[in-house]
Amino acid sequence: MNSQGYQQVQKQTQSLVLAPQLRNSLKILQAPAVELRTSILGELQANPLLEELAIESISVEQQNEEPSSNELEQDEETEFNPEDFSALERISEDMREYYAQENTGQSYTSEDLERREHFMNSLTTSVSLQQHLIEQAELADCSNQEREALLYLIGSIDDNGFLTETVSNIALNSGIPYSSVNKASQTLKTFDPTGIGTQDIQDCLATQLELRGRGTSIAARILRDHFKLLLRRRIPELSRKLGSSSEEIQDAIEEIATLDHAPAKRFSPDSNAVVEPDVTVCKDEYGEWKITLNNDYIPRLRISSTYKDMLAKGNLNKKEKEFMLEHMRSGKFLINSIEHRQQTIERITQQILEFQSDFLNAGVAKLRPLTMNAIAQTVGVHETTISRAIANKFIRTPHGVFAFKYFFTPGYTSSSGESVSNKVIKDMISHIIGEENPAKPYSDQAIVKLLTEKEIKIARRTVAKYREELDILPTNLRRRYQ
Repeated sequence: MNSQGYQQVQKQTQSLVLAPQLRNSLKILQAPAVELRTSILGELQANPLLEELAIESISVEQQNEEPSSNELEQDEETEFNPEDFSALERISEDMREYYAQENTGQSYTSEDLERREHFMNSLTTSVSLQQHLIEQAELADCSNQEREALLYLIGSIDDNGFLTETVSNIALNSGIPYSSVNKASQTLKTFDPTGIGTQDIQDCLATQLELRGRGTSIAARILRDHFKLLLRRRIPELSRKLGSSSEEIQDAIEEIATLDHAPAKRFSPDSNAVVEPDVTVCKDEYGEWKITLNNDYIPRLRISSTYKDMLAKGNLNKKEKEFMLEHMRSGKFLINSIEHRQQTIERITQQILEFQSDFLNAGVAKLRPLTMNAIAQTVGVHETTISRAIANKFIRTPHGVFAFKYFFTPGYTSSSGESVSNKVIKDMISHIIGEENPAKPYSDQAIVKLLTEKEIKIARRTVAKYREELDILPTNLRRRYQ
């Protein structure tokens, strides 16, 4: 130790590093069919060893000609196990050396320069909310367990940016300790956009004020203690309860109006965009349910035989060979990643089909509660993989086109022992309120009694929660005098 009290300490730490291949694998798994085509076309431009097959061509792996001994040797050099995608977190040493060589200042050809310009210009395109949050999670200063919880939380965020589950439920379903999930939840709230990962609009607005350093302001007190009065814009009552002038209350309300009530909305796609289902579920001529994957937007790829021949002849120098082998390995990985994506989606769809067979036969009223954890255990992958695989993807059914996430919902057990999804209960509440007398609207307690008659026993606060999620006003604001 020196005179100033400093000393050198050597310690070993463990951190999560996402390899370039793993990033691409997650990108391919998460992208819907239309976006996946754009991504694959970009890889086609960047990798000279890849070429696209015509629609009527044979599959990528079905080649009639026997490979030569040299080709078999090259296959051994570029082969990897496509099923073990967890191993992609380890970056091979030759990959490190290759990317290091790219930064040695070697000259670019005009084609390289044009490709680079295209790539750099493409960076301005919008990214998905999940991708934006995952990139921040990778850089977050937290433990691996908390980072795992972060990924699970990100998969539980709705289109407005709010968590669809409580922290305790997420901890229970994921098997991650509550303390880690809770810390991850607090970390998520610091991410961009401000207010992301909060429980509801009240929590969202209050969090934004806290991050602005306005946690003790009049606006924050209104949000925290008098949110219902704010919704009704009861300025005189707010003034009396807070001991502030009407002008101060008005200024506080104007400050609240500047906050973002739906932080994820700017990441949402155009509401007029055409939804292209990734999977279609329908009955065949024998009355059996069948699954059809949408492959129309996914180019069929193979490794160019021209470059295979160049490698087989052995006339390349060391640098050229390394370049070819690396791009061949990258191309094979892309082909296997696409196949892995399709297989994963098909397996998830098969489990949904088996679990939600009543829904497929009878409609929304028969939707059963289902968690990602249940599907993950059956498919044999992690919950975060399920979350990524179903993100922004849709399934066509006899009852319409639904987002995959629609089928994952908690629920309740009725008096008869039947499992009922909370979406079904929300639909029942909406139907009850839709048929009420406007002059004598049902109270939340009255709705509880009506649901009990239908063998659905839930608490009044749960009815109030579902009513608010349906954007239905409370009883006194629904009353219409005739």
